Amino acid sequence: MSEPSWPTKLAFRKSAQELAIAFEDGVSGTIAYKRLREESPSAEVRGHGSGPKPPQAPVPEDISVVGAEPVGRYAIRIRFSDGHDSGLYTWKLLRELAKPD
Repeated sequence: MSEPSWPTKLAFRKSAQELAIAFEDGVSGTIAYKRLREESPSAEVRGHGSGPKPPQAPVPEDISVVGAEPVGRYAIRIRFSDGHDSGLYTWKLLRELAKPD
């Protein structure tokens, strides 16, 4: 299995409520903040193990990102305005979620 392409740009666009991301192989796209929050890879959102996802409260339309920090060389932790901050977004996941430009 090949290594995922590294991101060359991560730009949190507050006015557009989206993350713009570009990878070294030329792939780029955007991810709406709401989708990032809904698709959080945290156990709180995804559940534990292979069982069904736990019920989630609706994500507000105006959800925003209040911070982000790298985790090693493979992911970022994103802090949202609703207090959620437990998901680690790998480069692979962000690439899968990105809507092409």
